[in-house]
Amino acid sequence: MSSPYRAIFAAPGAKGFSAAGLLGRMPLSMMGIGIVTMVSELTGEYGLAGALSAALALATAAMGPQVSRLVDRYGQRRVMRPVTLFSLVGTGFLLLAAQLRWPHWTLFVFVLATGAVPSVGSMVRARWAALYRDSPSDLHTAYSAESVIDELVFIVGPILAIGLSTGWFPEAGPLLAGVFLLVGVFWLTAQRATEPVPAGAAHGRAGSALRSGGLRVLVGASVAMGALFGSIEVVTVAFAEELGHKALSSVVLAVWALGSCLAGTVFGLLRPKGDPARRWLVGVCLMAVSMIPLQLVGNLPSLAVALFFAGLAIAPTMVTTMALVERNVPRANLTEGMTWTSTGMAVGAALGSSAAGALVDAAGAGTGYAVPGAAGALAAVGAFLGYRRLRSAPEERVSRRTGTSVPRPRGGSGAHDANTSEDSGTNKRVA
Repeated sequence: MSSPYRAIFAAPGAKGFSAAGLLGRMPLSMMGIGIVTMVSELTGEYGLAGALSAALALATAAMGPQVSRLVDRYGQRRVMRPVTLFSLVGTGFLLLAAQLRWPHWTLFVFVLATGAVPSVGSMVRARWAALYRDSPSDLHTAYSAESVIDELVFIVGPILAIGLSTGWFPEAGPLLAGVFLLVGVFWLTAQRATEPVPAGAAHGRAGSALRSGGLRVLVGASVAMGALFGSIEVVTVAFAEELGHKALSSVVLAVWALGSCLAGTVFGLLRPKGDPARRWLVGVCLMAVSMIPLQLVGNLPSLAVALFFAGLAIAPTMVTTMALVERNVPRANLTEGMTWTSTGMAVGAALGSSAAGALVDAAGAGTGYAVPGAAGALAAVGAFLGYRRLRSAPEERVSRRTGTSVPRPRGGSGAHDANTSEDSGTNKRVA
């Protein structure tokens, strides 16, 4: 591993909470597709399976920011553990109801409970923000590492969920997702030294994170980017099926994620200078432009190449998005703010996949790539319109306005305060 990544993971507790976050995030890519596979295997009703998956996505989008707001106020351990247990009870009853063929309305009730799950990725990023609050370059590398982990989760998770539910027993995919959630959350919250100190009463004065105009810009763009992601997945599966190679769709989508992984890894090695709002604008525009070749592909090899290059813009843009959330959102609302961007992407993915499916049914798979093209254009327009607002909210003014301090780990005042003199040399270079 290259030196910037060695440096960030050398901090006490960093490897532990990042590994726990990896496990806790697996349900993000496993639960929805696992429920679809389970219900379709047990009942053969794809309409019901898709409706349950959509209900899960909407429940997660609705409750995720509220859970994160409670975390900002009361702390990760006090909120995440009971919320996770509630979600797992819902998952257990969902599996039981599906197996025993209970009425369909019960499945929707239980899937709504399953969706009450904490945004583990936001919790991990909040720990990185507390750990490296005085080192923007190290925090940049940490966010890049987390973006790569996100891509790995979405490569491995669906393969596990589908493979287990089709090759072992139908409930195996969602069941394993629940196990990952339980182990990941309880392992993460057991690590008290790196948990950010909650804002407490100060959080009530800060209000909702969405009061920030900059965050509203980021969330709006995230909805469009989520529509891009969700529609590409649906259209790619349909496109491969039209060509008689449906099984290869997972390989093509993995190539797309690989491009993002590589870009995220390299981006973490760099020390970008200048205005992050400008970098974000460029990244969103590159994502939009990368949708143009998809309109011209005629076979799977050319599609894979086009998606690989399209993936190169994803991770750097997501990393910069998180940096802008930290800059535009009051410190007392940091976890909530990060979760709102994830929520925007989840809502956008649901809208994009639905629109893409309808267009594919009406005009064919090749035409379906017009949906991610339109979503990319919409994201670019939103980024242009909101660019000035993002530039007008520097981090220092946000801190002064709210009167809140940067979150600190429970175990000390920060990673750099406890570093050796060798690490202090790194801090001077950052400064």
